[in-house]
Amino acid sequence: MSGSASELYQSVILEHNRSPRNYRRMEGATGTAEGVNPLCGDEVTVFVKIDDGVVCDVSFQGSGCAISRASASLMTQAVKGRSVAEARRLFEGFHELLTSNTDGSAPRAAHAHDHGRDHLGKLTVLGGVRAFPMRVKCATLAWHALNAALAK
Repeated sequence: MSGSASELYQSVILEHNRSPRNYRRMEGATGTAEGVNPLCGDEVTVFVKIDDGVVCDVSFQGSGCAISRASASLMTQAVKGRSVAEARRLFEGFHELLTSNTDGSAPRAAHAHDHGRDHLGKLTVLGGVRAFPMRVKCATLAWHALNAALAK
């Protein structure tokens, strides 16, 4: 990771850890799911409110490391207002970003609907987590919980 990319990565993680967006328990959620990473102790609960196929509101609560909290915070901003299908595509794209080989190639066949990573926006800054394989689970924990909550 280049110096400026590393600084941006650290800055975004620290900012979202210090002041996480949408960090609250949601009343009237249509879907809720919990995620636990027993290796490091991260725990997250994701709440979604879906109306007519659109994620009208999303929030999270829990405890964990800076990467886990920052990723959950960025996730809520990224999926709010999107269709459930778009939120699932973001999940797939984000997961691919963090689990692809360091040269950017996917370890498995690319999805037919994948048009690069442009659709991830700010989330691409978390691609730096890929350099720390033990931390990938921290960054994807809330996303897996979101995916489960969307299925409910």
